[in-house]
Amino acid sequence: MKVRVAYIEEPPFYWTGDHRRPTGADIEVAEVVLRAIGVTDIEYHLTSFGEFLPGVQEGRWDMNVPIFVTAERARQVAFSVPVWTIGDGFVVRSGNPKALTSYEAVAARSDARLGLIPEQIQFAAAKAAGVSDSQIMVLKGQPEGVAALMAGKIDAFPGTALGSRSIAGANSALEAVDVGAGSTGDAPIGAFSFAKGNGDLLEAVNRQLSQYLGSTDHRARIAKYGFTSAEIDGVIGRQQ
Repeated sequence: MKVRVAYIEEPPFYWTGDHRRPTGADIEVAEVVLRAIGVTDIEYHLTSFGEFLPGVQEGRWDMNVPIFVTAERARQVAFSVPVWTIGDGFVVRSGNPKALTSYEAVAARSDARLGLIPEQIQFAAAKAAGVSDSQIMVLKGQPEGVAALMAGKIDAFPGTALGSRSIAGANSALEAVDVGAGSTGDAPIGAFSFAKGNGDLLEAVNRQLSQYLGSTDHRARIAKYGFTSAEIDGVIGRQQ
């Protein structure tokens, strides 16, 4: 049994590691779960964030690594049970010279610039907080965002709190700022996604995830990548 899985370069969730092999917390979870349901051949496809949903819909691959679940995305693809819950974070230069601790703080400073990836939920969060188009630099992915920040072209690069901690931890010139869960008080959830017609694979993955999430092996695997208990405990018991 073969399953094709799409991913992008976004440590610590998923990225291309040594020997050009995909690695990361979500890659490990995918491999454990897929092997447990009888998959013998996992074929990885490196893509861009904007191609995740069209690619799985068109059958270019069978499954996407976890991304945030939104109502709009759920109209296009079928999501698995949630696998983590994570709030937003900013990566800023050390010392956070413009004191950017929220999207509203960015909106309040006309000289503050954000680097944003249009398809990601952070783009919508920034716009909802009043960040103007003139304050936004459109980016294609995490590597470009880090480069723009280091070059001084932007003042903050929003992403997940976990991703921001990972980036800052790898560069002493940067630091992470936890933006929090937002006005709803609930951090967004992430899940694997599938074409709506691929119910058999979705059902099999969900059954295995419901058994695996929160297990000792699961917690040990993802702790290596910086996941906190809260980022896992928030979805335990929410399996459908």
